[in-house]
Amino acid sequence: MYFEIVSEITGIEVIARGRGVRDLARLRKKYGPGSWRKLKGRATVRMEDGSIHDAEIHWYEAHGIGSKRFKVKRILD
Repeated sequence: MYFEIVSEITGIEVIARGRGVRDLARLRKKYGPGSWRKLKGRATVRMEDGSIHDAEIHWYEAHGIGSKRFKVKRILD
């Protein structure tokens, strides 16, 4: 599903870090070693059909590598 984040991400929380990240092997293979964390937050997103919604999004992040693999987990409106 394609989407675009159109606002700042707020309410950021760490869901998992280090060995608690289930996709750790895949992330290290594709993007390199790092201190990987899985995070969640809220943002306004524009969906593929042009509609705009508040949503909960999840993503992975590592120091020196940045944020990767954003996913809309739930529409909040």
